[in-house]
Amino acid sequence: TFEPSIIRLVYCRFIIPLITSFEDVRCKCICPPYRNITGHIYNRNFSQKDCNCLHVVEPMPVPGHDVEAYCLLCECKYEERSSNTIKVTIIIYLSVVGALLLYMLFLLLVDPLIRKHDPYTQPLHNEEDSEEMRPQADSSSQARGNTVLERVEGAQQRWKKQVQEQRKTVFDRHKMLS
Repeated sequence: TFEPSIIRLVYCRFIIPLITSFEDVRCKCICPPYRNITGHIYNRNFSQKDCNCLHVVEPMPVPGHDVEAYCLLCECKYEERSSNTIKVTIIIYLSVVGALLLYMLFLLLVDPLIRKHDPYTQPLHNEEDSEEMRPQADSSSQARGNTVLERVEGAQQRWKKQVQEQRKTVFDRHKMLS
């Protein structure tokens, strides 16, 4: 069971931000340095028609007669976003990642139960013997490999056989050279 503090943390960190509404429009004014005043960025929620320096820049950092010159330097942009689209995209992304993590956990838990232990597998030093003892699969069992797991296991067995043949060749050459 979860502790109440963990549930409260999850609720405050993730659930409340999804419920609260955000302002989807804003006016952003970037004002460069002017005389002895440092540059500044102003953000306010205004409609597109009111997106100008006179409405957004508060308090006005210059005296009355310099306001017009200061506002000419400022670059104001109206910005719009869709917070609902952002929320839905994040929820879909997190759902897909969560489903993939659950699937990976499922495979990690179930895969050892599904896989059959190969009794003919022997350590590396007895590979030549194990190759001779391994029964050859008939073509009818390979034709039945309809499931993905069976196909993967078949490919894995072929790969293991190729590796064993390569090792045998390398050991034979090593014996010849020594």
